[in-house]
Amino acid sequence: MNSKVGVSSTAPANWLTRMKRSTYFFPLAGLVAVCLVMIVTTDNFFSADNFLNIARQVSINAIIAIGMTCAILSGGIDLSVGAVMALSGTLMAGSMIAGVPPYAAILIGLGVGLAFGLFNGFFVAYAGMPPIIVTLATMGIARGIGLIYTGGYPIDGLPEAFAFFGRGTVLGIQTPVVIMVIAFILAYLLLDKTPIGRYIYAIGGNEEATRLSGVRVARYKLFIYALSGFTCALAGLVLSSRLMSGQPNSGVGFEMDAIAAVVMGGTSIAGGRGSIIGTFIGALMLGVLNNGLNMMGVSPYVQNIIKGLIILFAIYISRERKKRR
Repeated sequence: MNSKVGVSSTAPANWLTRMKRSTYFFPLAGLVAVCLVMIVTTDNFFSADNFLNIARQVSINAIIAIGMTCAILSGGIDLSVGAVMALSGTLMAGSMIAGVPPYAAILIGLGVGLAFGLFNGFFVAYAGMPPIIVTLATMGIARGIGLIYTGGYPIDGLPEAFAFFGRGTVLGIQTPVVIMVIAFILAYLLLDKTPIGRYIYAIGGNEEATRLSGVRVARYKLFIYALSGFTCALAGLVLSSRLMSGQPNSGVGFEMDAIAAVVMGGTSIAGGRGSIIGTFIGALMLGVLNNGLNMMGVSPYVQNIIKGLIILFAIYISRERKKRR
């Protein structure tokens, strides 16, 4: 009898210990703390409508952050995410204006994102070029193609059926939120339940040892950047549908928000350690911050400074935790 009591009494302590060791414990604590601050300092923050609004607002950044998580976990990075998203969205819009059925136009846009991801992956994986240089170049290429294609002007007049992906609902839940949740579930299964996920972590932890163990590192790097390009295109679908137009200038600075969501979620910028759950928490924390600071009337310029400081702090915490392990 006593032994049973002892086991049951230590169960909460063991659970808390495991939580503290997880990469997303401190991000989750930070999210709770930020929510409490916003509840105290603003009048309308704590409401169901506002929480749904935050979820809808973070959906685009969160979807992009899925691909960014995989890139950073592998020891790389993708700076082209905003430009690829904008190009995919404008090509979807342009295709529909040209008479292509909406679902075929969506496939075109997703294919373009995937193609740019494969382009990045080829030069990173097989040409051995640094990811930051490759994706910086791709950012300029994608942005330039989008501006040339549209002449720098938005593409409007899209069919009403297209609005479902950005403005519709599924069982009373906004479609962007549904797409985001499904994408994160699939990403969780990929990273935590498949060999591909284990190889992504291994590449970021020690690429040379992973290669010597027989893993085809180049092939998985190609997959990682292809996935990043695809998630950018998926985000472009949601944004274009929400705005009901293709915006060639959209996505500027989205790479910073995606990186912020990843590192705020506890993923090491050096690779090999992190979780997709943490990225989801980080995206929510960023959304809560933006929402609360807007309610408080804080300037967008000041918000950028705050986000930059948070990224630095999150990287510092990650490095300190790694030193102590």
